[in-house]
Amino acid sequence: MKLSLPFLKKQPCVAVVRLSGAIGMAGRGSLSDTALAPVLEKAFRKGKPAAVALEINSPGGSPVQSSLIGARIRRLSDELNVPVIGFVEDVAASGGYWLAAAADEIYADDSSVLGSIGVISSGFGAHVLLKRQGIERRVHTAGQSKSMLDPFSPEKKEDVVRLESLLADIHDNFIAYVKTRRGTKLDDSQDLFTGEIWLARRAQELGLIDGIGHLKPEMQKRFGDKVKFRRYGLRKPFWSRFGAAMAQDAIVGLEERAAYARFGL
Repeated sequence: MKLSLPFLKKQPCVAVVRLSGAIGMAGRGSLSDTALAPVLEKAFRKGKPAAVALEINSPGGSPVQSSLIGARIRRLSDELNVPVIGFVEDVAASGGYWLAAAADEIYADDSSVLGSIGVISSGFGAHVLLKRQGIERRVHTAGQSKSMLDPFSPEKKEDVVRLESLLADIHDNFIAYVKTRRGTKLDDSQDLFTGEIWLARRAQELGLIDGIGHLKPEMQKRFGDKVKFRRYGLRKPFWSRFGAAMAQDAIVGLEERAAYARFGL
Protein backbone atom coordinates (compact mmCIF):
# COMPACT_ATOMS: atom_id res chain seq x y z
CA MET A 1 0.00 0.00 0.00
CA LYS A 2 1.33 3.40 -0.98
CA LEU A 3 1.52 6.09 1.69
CA SER A 4 0.78 9.60 0.40
CA LEU A 5 2.45 12.36 2.37
CA PRO A 6 0.87 15.76 1.62
CA PHE A 7 4.03 17.74 2.50
CA LEU A 8 6.05 15.90 -0.14
CA LYS A 9 5.86 17.62 -3.51
CA LYS A 10 4.87 15.24 -6.30
CA GLN A 11 7.30 15.22 -9.20
CA PRO A 12 5.80 16.26 -12.56
CA CYS A 13 5.14 13.57 -15.13
CA VAL A 14 5.22 13.87 -18.91
CA ALA A 15 3.24 11.39 -20.97
CA VAL A 16 5.16 10.34 -24.10
CA VAL A 17 3.17 9.06 -27.08
CA ARG A 18 5.09 7.46 -29.92
CA LEU A 19 3.68 8.14 -33.41
CA SER A 20 5.94 6.11 -35.67
CA GLY A 21 5.14 4.75 -39.11
CA ALA A 22 2.95 5.46 -42.09
CA ILE A 23 -0.59 6.69 -41.51
CA GLY A 24 -3.72 4.78 -42.49
CA MET A 25 -2.20 1.63 -43.98
CA ALA A 26 -3.74 -1.81 -43.52
CA GLY A 27 -1.13 -3.28 -41.17
CA ARG A 28 -1.70 -3.59 -37.42
CA GLY A 29 1.21 -1.28 -36.63
CA SER A 30 -0.07 1.50 -38.87
CA LEU A 31 -1.16 4.77 -37.33
CA SER A 32 -4.92 5.29 -37.39
CA ASP A 33 -7.43 7.17 -35.27
CA THR A 34 -9.14 3.96 -34.16
CA ALA A 35 -5.90 2.34 -33.02
CA LEU A 36 -4.56 5.46 -31.33
CA ALA A 37 -7.78 6.53 -29.58
CA PRO A 38 -7.23 4.43 -26.39
CA VAL A 39 -3.52 5.27 -26.38
CA LEU A 40 -4.16 9.01 -26.50
CA GLU A 41 -6.97 8.83 -23.95
CA LYS A 42 -4.68 7.12 -21.42
CA ALA A 43 -1.80 9.48 -22.12
CA PHE A 44 -3.85 12.62 -21.51
CA ARG A 45 -5.99 11.36 -18.62
CA LYS A 46 -3.81 9.07 -16.52
CA GLY A 47 -2.04 10.72 -13.60
CA LYS A 48 -2.67 14.35 -14.63
CA PRO A 49 0.44 14.79 -16.82
CA ALA A 50 2.19 18.14 -16.90
CA ALA A 51 2.42 17.77 -20.68
CA VAL A 52 2.04 15.25 -23.47
CA ALA A 53 5.10 14.81 -25.67
CA LEU A 54 4.69 13.35 -29.14
CA GLU A 55 7.57 11.35 -30.61
CA ILE A 56 6.91 11.70 -34.34
CA ASN A 57 8.56 9.71 -37.10
CA SER A 58 6.23 9.43 -40.08
CA PRO A 59 6.50 9.90 -43.86
CA GLY A 60 2.74 10.55 -44.08
CA GLY A 61 -0.16 8.61 -45.48
CA SER A 62 -3.92 9.05 -45.35
CA PRO A 63 -5.03 12.70 -45.10
CA VAL A 64 -8.27 11.68 -43.38
CA GLN A 65 -6.56 9.60 -40.68
CA SER A 66 -4.00 12.38 -40.20
CA SER A 67 -6.83 14.85 -39.68
CA LEU A 68 -8.72 12.56 -37.30
CA ILE A 69 -5.67 11.87 -35.15
CA GLY A 70 -4.69 15.55 -35.08
CA ALA A 71 -8.22 16.58 -34.13
CA ARG A 72 -8.33 14.02 -31.30
CA ILE A 73 -5.04 15.34 -29.90
CA ARG A 74 -6.39 18.90 -29.97
CA ARG A 75 -9.70 17.96 -28.32
CA LEU A 76 -7.98 16.19 -25.44
CA SER A 77 -5.45 18.99 -25.02
CA ASP A 78 -8.15 21.67 -24.88
CA GLU A 79 -10.54 19.66 -22.70
CA LEU A 80 -7.95 18.72 -20.09
CA ASN A 81 -5.76 21.82 -20.40
CA VAL A 82 -2.64 19.74 -21.09
CA PRO A 83 0.01 21.27 -23.37
CA VAL A 84 1.33 19.18 -26.26
CA ILE A 85 4.94 19.33 -27.45
CA GLY A 86 6.02 17.51 -30.61
CA PHE A 87 9.49 16.06 -31.16
CA VAL A 88 10.36 15.01 -34.71
CA GLU A 89 12.85 12.22 -35.26
CA ASP A 90 13.86 11.22 -38.82
CA VAL A 91 10.91 12.70 -40.65
CA ALA A 92 7.58 14.48 -40.25
CA ALA A 93 6.45 14.88 -43.82
CA SER A 94 3.02 15.26 -45.38
CA GLY A 95 0.61 13.56 -42.93
CA GLY A 96 3.52 13.24 -40.51
CA TYR A 97 3.79 17.02 -40.41
CA TRP A 98 0.00 17.19 -39.97
CA LEU A 99 0.48 15.20 -36.74
CA ALA A 100 3.34 17.46 -35.66
CA ALA A 101 1.22 20.55 -36.24
CA ALA A 102 -1.29 19.23 -33.70
CA ALA A 103 1.30 20.09 -31.04
CA ASP A 104 1.49 23.52 -29.42
CA GLU A 105 5.23 23.56 -30.07
CA ILE A 106 7.40 21.50 -32.43
CA TYR A 107 11.07 20.59 -31.99
CA ALA A 108 13.34 18.50 -34.17
CA ASP A 109 16.85 17.18 -34.57
CA ASP A 110 19.25 19.10 -36.81
CA SER A 111 18.96 16.42 -39.49
CA SER A 112 15.20 15.86 -39.27
CA VAL A 113 13.25 16.18 -42.54
CA LEU A 114 10.05 18.22 -42.42
CA GLY A 115 7.41 19.61 -44.74
CA SER A 116 6.03 18.00 -47.88
CA ILE A 117 2.83 19.98 -47.39
CA GLY A 118 1.15 18.67 -50.49
CA VAL A 119 -1.04 15.81 -51.73
CA ILE A 120 -0.07 12.96 -54.00
CA SER A 121 -1.91 10.21 -55.86
CA SER A 122 0.06 7.54 -57.72
CA GLY A 123 -0.59 4.27 -59.48
CA PHE A 124 0.17 2.23 -62.57
CA GLY A 125 -1.36 1.76 -66.00
CA ALA A 126 -1.37 -1.81 -67.30
CA HIS A 127 -3.58 -1.53 -70.37
CA VAL A 128 -0.68 -1.81 -72.84
CA LEU A 129 0.60 -4.97 -71.14
CA LEU A 130 -2.87 -6.54 -71.26
CA LYS A 131 -3.20 -5.74 -74.96
CA ARG A 132 0.16 -7.31 -75.74
CA GLN A 133 -0.88 -10.45 -73.89
CA GLY A 134 -4.16 -10.64 -75.77
CA ILE A 135 -6.23 -10.00 -72.64
CA GLU A 136 -9.48 -8.09 -73.05
CA ARG A 137 -10.64 -5.83 -70.21
CA ARG A 138 -14.42 -5.91 -69.63
CA VAL A 139 -15.99 -3.32 -67.34
CA HIS A 140 -19.70 -2.58 -66.97
CA THR A 141 -20.89 0.35 -64.84
CA ALA A 142 -23.98 2.36 -63.98
CA GLY A 143 -22.67 5.91 -63.78
CA GLN A 144 -20.12 7.35 -66.19
CA SER A 145 -17.50 8.06 -63.51
CA LYS A 146 -17.74 4.72 -61.71
CA SER A 147 -14.65 3.30 -63.38
CA MET A 148 -12.60 6.50 -63.03
CA LEU A 149 -8.85 5.88 -63.29
CA ASP A 150 -9.20 2.13 -63.85
CA PRO A 151 -5.53 1.01 -64.08
CA PHE A 152 -6.40 -1.60 -66.71
CA SER A 153 -7.95 0.92 -69.10
CA PRO A 154 -6.37 3.85 -70.98
CA GLU A 155 -6.24 7.04 -68.90
CA LYS A 156 -8.98 9.55 -69.72
CA LYS A 157 -8.37 13.29 -69.66
CA GLU A 158 -11.65 13.99 -67.86
CA ASP A 159 -10.71 11.50 -65.12
CA VAL A 160 -7.40 13.28 -64.57
CA VAL A 161 -9.19 16.62 -64.32
CA ARG A 162 -11.54 15.23 -61.67
CA LEU A 163 -8.65 13.73 -59.70
CA GLU A 164 -6.65 16.96 -59.81
CA SER A 165 -9.69 18.83 -58.50
CA LEU A 166 -9.98 16.40 -55.57
CA LEU A 167 -6.28 16.68 -54.79
CA ALA A 168 -6.46 20.47 -54.89
CA ASP A 169 -9.35 20.49 -52.40
CA ILE A 170 -7.47 18.20 -50.00
CA HIS A 171 -4.39 20.39 -50.40
CA ASP A 172 -6.46 23.46 -49.48
CA ASN A 173 -7.62 21.67 -46.32
CA PHE A 174 -4.00 20.85 -45.42
CA ILE A 175 -2.88 24.45 -46.00
CA ALA A 176 -5.74 25.85 -43.90
CA TYR A 177 -4.88 23.47 -41.05
CA VAL A 178 -1.18 24.42 -41.03
CA LYS A 179 -2.01 28.13 -41.13
CA THR A 180 -4.48 27.71 -38.27
CA ARG A 181 -2.03 25.78 -36.11
CA ARG A 182 1.17 27.73 -36.84
CA GLY A 183 -0.43 31.16 -37.33
CA THR A 184 1.92 34.14 -37.35
CA LYS A 185 4.95 31.89 -36.83
CA LEU A 186 4.92 31.07 -40.56
CA ASP A 187 7.12 33.02 -42.96
CA ASP A 188 4.57 34.77 -45.22
CA SER A 189 7.24 35.68 -47.76
CA GLN A 190 7.77 32.04 -48.75
CA ASP A 191 5.47 29.55 -50.44
CA LEU A 192 5.55 26.75 -47.92
CA PHE A 193 2.89 24.61 -49.58
CA THR A 194 4.57 23.32 -52.75
CA GLY A 195 5.35 19.89 -51.30
CA GLU A 196 9.00 20.84 -50.70
CA ILE A 197 10.91 19.41 -47.75
CA TRP A 198 13.50 21.06 -45.50
CA LEU A 199 15.95 20.13 -42.77
CA ALA A 200 15.14 21.37 -39.28
CA ARG A 201 17.20 24.59 -39.23
CA ARG A 202 15.55 25.85 -42.39
CA ALA A 203 12.15 24.64 -41.18
CA GLN A 204 12.68 26.72 -38.04
CA GLU A 205 13.50 29.81 -40.11
CA LEU A 206 10.28 29.28 -42.06
CA GLY A 207 8.22 28.93 -38.89
CA LEU A 208 7.31 25.29 -39.42
CA ILE A 209 8.94 24.32 -36.10
CA ASP A 210 9.86 26.19 -32.95
CA GLY A 211 13.40 25.01 -32.40
CA ILE A 212 16.08 22.35 -32.35
CA GLY A 213 15.77 20.06 -29.37
CA HIS A 214 15.36 16.54 -28.05
CA LEU A 215 12.61 15.23 -25.82
CA LYS A 216 14.32 14.42 -22.51
CA PRO A 217 16.56 17.49 -22.14
CA GLU A 218 13.78 19.82 -23.31
CA MET A 219 11.32 18.39 -20.79
CA GLN A 220 13.92 18.49 -18.01
CA LYS A 221 14.56 22.13 -18.83
CA ARG A 222 10.86 22.88 -18.36
CA PHE A 223 9.87 20.57 -15.53
CA GLY A 224 13.13 19.89 -13.71
CA ASP A 225 15.70 17.12 -13.73
CA LYS A 226 13.43 14.79 -11.73
CA VAL A 227 10.57 14.87 -14.22
CA LYS A 228 9.12 11.42 -14.82
CA PHE A 229 8.19 9.96 -18.18
CA ARG A 230 5.28 7.62 -18.85
CA ARG A 231 5.36 6.04 -22.31
CA TYR A 232 2.46 5.03 -24.53
CA GLY A 233 2.31 3.57 -28.02
CA LEU A 234 0.83 0.93 -30.29
CA ARG A 235 1.67 -2.68 -29.53
CA LYS A 236 1.32 -5.60 -31.90
CA PRO A 237 -0.47 -8.61 -30.40
CA PHE A 238 1.57 -11.82 -30.20
CA TRP A 239 -0.73 -13.73 -32.57
CA SER A 240 -0.20 -11.12 -35.32
CA ARG A 241 3.24 -12.61 -35.94
CA PHE A 242 1.76 -15.63 -37.64
CA GLY A 243 -0.17 -16.65 -40.74
CA ALA A 244 -1.99 -14.18 -42.94
CA ALA A 245 -1.42 -11.33 -40.49
CA MET A 246 2.33 -11.81 -40.79
CA ALA A 247 2.15 -11.78 -44.59
CA GLN A 248 -0.01 -8.65 -44.59
CA ASP A 249 2.34 -6.87 -42.20
CA ALA A 250 5.28 -7.78 -44.46
CA ILE A 251 3.56 -6.19 -47.46
CA VAL A 252 2.68 -3.10 -45.46
CA GLY A 253 6.28 -2.97 -44.27
CA LEU A 254 7.48 -2.78 -47.86
CA GLU A 255 5.01 0.01 -48.65
CA GLU A 256 6.09 1.89 -45.54
CA ARG A 257 9.76 1.50 -46.45
CA ALA A 258 9.00 2.91 -49.90
CA ALA A 259 7.29 5.92 -48.25
CA TYR A 260 10.36 6.62 -46.12
CA ALA A 261 12.63 6.16 -49.15
CA ARG A 262 10.99 9.19 -50.80
CA PHE A 263 12.86 11.27 -48.23
CA GLY A 264 16.17 9.45 -48.50
CA LEU A 265 15.60 7.50 -45.29
